[in-house]
Amino acid sequence: MDQPFESDFLVIGSGIAGLHFALRVAERGRVAIVTKKHAAETATNYAQGGIAAVVDGEDSFEAHIEDTLYAGAGLCNEEVVRFVVENGPRAIEGLLKWGVEFDRTSANSSGSPYDLGREGGHSQRRILHHRDATGHEIERALLARIEAHPNITLFENHCAVDLLTAHRAGRTEPDRAIGAYVLDAAQGNVTRFIAPITLLATGGAGKVYLYTSNPDIASGDGMAMAYRAGASVANMEFMQFHPTCLFHPEAKSFLISEAVRGEGATLRNADGESFMTRYHEMGDLAPRDVVARAIDSELKQSGEDCVYLDITHQQSSFIRERFPTISQRCLEYGIDMAQEGVPVVPAAHYCCGGVRTNLQGETDLPNLFAAGEVSCTGVHGANRLASNSLLEALVFADAAADEAVRRVSQLPPCGEIQSWQHGDTIESNDAVVITQNWDEIRRFMWNYVGIVRTDRRLQRAARRIDLLQEEINHYYWNFRITPPLLELRNLATISDLIIQAALHRKESRGLHYNLDYPERNDSDFRRETLLQRGVPPRSAPAQN
Repeated sequence: MDQPFESDFLVIGSGIAGLHFALRVAERGRVAIVTKKHAAETATNYAQGGIAAVVDGEDSFEAHIEDTLYAGAGLCNEEVVRFVVENGPRAIEGLLKWGVEFDRTSANSSGSPYDLGREGGHSQRRILHHRDATGHEIERALLARIEAHPNITLFENHCAVDLLTAHRAGRTEPDRAIGAYVLDAAQGNVTRFIAPITLLATGGAGKVYLYTSNPDIASGDGMAMAYRAGASVANMEFMQFHPTCLFHPEAKSFLISEAVRGEGATLRNADGESFMTRYHEMGDLAPRDVVARAIDSELKQSGEDCVYLDITHQQSSFIRERFPTISQRCLEYGIDMAQEGVPVVPAAHYCCGGVRTNLQGETDLPNLFAAGEVSCTGVHGANRLASNSLLEALVFADAAADEAVRRVSQLPPCGEIQSWQHGDTIESNDAVVITQNWDEIRRFMWNYVGIVRTDRRLQRAARRIDLLQEEINHYYWNFRITPPLLELRNLATISDLIIQAALHRKESRGLHYNLDYPERNDSDFRRETLLQRGVPPRSAPAQN
C-alpha cells in the first residue's frame, strides 16, 4: 500500500498562479506543488509580451477596464474586471517583492519608471515587460523563492490523475475537495496527495488543436479533472487563436508576440498589401479575434500558406534590443526581421473558458480553488485582452491565498482515502493507439472547431469525439496509466466540452464565429455557457 503525502495546501501546476499562491500560503502551512514536467515547463515561462497593469500617471483604471470590456464582446463580468484591474498595482508589487525585474527607463512625463509597451486592444501603453521574455523572468524569480522555502515541497514529473473528494453520509455528490491521485511518471506509481485545500493552476488546453503556440503540457488536465469531479466549467467555446505564430517547418509553436505589432509592425499579404484596415478601425492593433479571422480570410481568399508581419521600418538596433529572443530565433531560421517580413499564421493560444470560480478563486466544489488559464473568472468574456492573463492569474492567486489561509485551520480532517487500485490492468504494448487518437482529435478540432465554425462541422466533430471517447475509456480502464494516456483522456474531455459549448451558442461573439449565425444575439446569449457533468449545456448569468 502506498503512503499518502499529506500537506495543508496542494498546488497542481507550477506557473505564475501556482507559484505565487504557494509562496503566499507557505507562511501558514506545508505546501506540496505537483507539476507534470520540469517545474519551469509552463505557459508562463513562454509568455513573451508582458503583464498589463495601470502604473503610469497618464493611464487610468477606467481606461483599462473599458479596453477589457470592449475586447470581451459583452461577456465580461464588469465587477470582476474592476476587481482585477484595481488590484493590478498590488499584484505588480508582489512580483517585485519576489525579485522579478521589469525593463525600466528614465522617468517619463508621468513619472513612471517602467518601459511600458502597447499591444492590440489597449488604448494606452501599460504592458510591463522584461524585453520579450517576461514570462521566463517571472518563472525564474518565483522558482528561486520556491526552491529555497522550507515549507514547500516540489514534485516534478508527477501527473495529477483525478481529484479526491469527500462525501457526506448518504450522498453521492462530492461534499468537498481533499487532494488528488498523482502518478509518479518515473516510478509508475500512483500516490494520494491529501490536503484540505487544493489549487488548480494547470494552465490551458491548446494542445487540443493541431496548431498551437502552447507548450506540450497544455492538455487541459485541470479543467477535465474538475469537470469529472462535478465542478462547473464555463465558456469553453471561446478559444483564442493568436494571430501571429511563426510559420516555418522547423519552428514548433514559436509565438511572435503581440508587442511586435504594438511597436508598429504591419500585417501584409503575399502581394505586400497592408490589409487590416479593411477589417477593423484599429487596423493592426485590433483585438486578437478580429486579427485572427482577418488572416484566416486572407489565406482562404489567396490560397497562400501565410501572411507576413513587417517591422522593417524600425532600426535593426531597436529590434535586437526590444525583441532579442524573437529576432534571434527568426535569424536561426534564416529570417532577418529588420530586412523582411516574418511569415506568420494563427494558432490556438489561450482558453478563455475554464473552471468557473468566484471572487475568491473558489470553484463550486468547496475547497477547490483555481487560478490562471485553467479558470473562468469572468475577466476575459468572449475574448481576452492581450497581457491580461498574467495579471488575472496573479490577482486571483492572491485572492485564493487570502481565503485559503483564513479557512484552512477551520476545516475538518480529510479522513481515510483508499489507495489507488490498478485492478486487472496490464502494461500496454500498443501505444500507437494513443498517438493515433491524439492526432485524430487535434486534426478534426482544427478543421471543424477552429477559427470559423458551422453547425454541420460541429456536429461532425461531436460524432467523432463520442466514438473516440468510447475507445479511450476502454483503453484507460484496461491498461496501466501513463502520462500520454492521461493527457489523451483529458484532451478528449476538453474537446467534448468545447464542442458542446460551441453547439449551444447560436450566435457569433468574440472568439466564437459560426457562419450559420454570423450576428451577435444579446437577447438570448449575453450569458455564460455552463457545463456540468450529467447536466445539459445551459446559459447562465455571470457569477460574482
